[in-house]
Amino acid sequence: MSLQYIGAKMIIVRALVAGLNLIVQEASGHPLRNSTQPIHLAAMVPLQLYNTLQEPEEKEKLKAIDKILIGGGNIETKMEKDLQSFPNAIYSTYGMTETLSHIALRKLTNPGSSVVYTPLPGIQVTLNQEGCLEITAPALANEKIKTNDLAELYPDQTFRILGRKDNIINSGGIKIAIEQLEEMYASFIPFPFAATSVSDSKFGEAITLIIQAGNDALSSLCFNTIPAKYKPKQFLAVERIPITGNGKTDRLQCKKLAESYIEKRKKQAVTLCEEISWPSI
Repeated sequence: MSLQYIGAKMIIVRALVAGLNLIVQEASGHPLRNSTQPIHLAAMVPLQLYNTLQEPEEKEKLKAIDKILIGGGNIETKMEKDLQSFPNAIYSTYGMTETLSHIALRKLTNPGSSVVYTPLPGIQVTLNQEGCLEITAPALANEKIKTNDLAELYPDQTFRILGRKDNIINSGGIKIAIEQLEEMYASFIPFPFAATSVSDSKFGEAITLIIQAGNDALSSLCFNTIPAKYKPKQFLAVERIPITGNGKTDRLQCKKLAESYIEKRKKQAVTLCEEISWPSI
């Protein structure tokens, strides 16, 4: 990962504290492609993990790493299921720049895989009136760290992240978290995608699905098993899902892309996957 992000900086800190050798690789969507040395600890974002799992040689290298930390975004359900049988310890992490990397972990591989995050020692979490997570970390900050992450909090302090407050779609008076939509869609969409919304005179906001595939792939999607309120009302096929520099889905650009498409479609028939080419990562 690029050293401008806290996740990469903290790998250097961990190597210094633990006396480990630091293996330097160029920031890439395929971090293991050119690796040749045994690796004890690695950190990746979900996009890097996804790319690695698509290449058999890189996948085997992934299995050989003792411990892997995945952070910076959601891990889709199918990928989690694929990881459960891996022989090494792979963890999904929860944290942010303000907490200097992660403050909670959940294991993705068996034994001990979990759907909830467990805070690290010395960390306490609560929910505010909006249902967003607040973090008390005396070693990191004098005040509670407020987040925009909607969560379910359990009596033992474990928690589930439902989505970000600023990623809520209000469609016909029903509030829906984009992350929950994507988790719902992931079981039957075989290619990269992102959920967003566009302004709509009837619903206020209309759920819009952006897929990284050709227009012909839209006909293969079946939403019959999903309640009507969660079904996409607009579809858009593009060559590449917009992403940020650290591999997360670029929510703002997805929304702008969808709004632009709808405006153009109102004026003329347009195939955006022929007009827009997103750079590879």
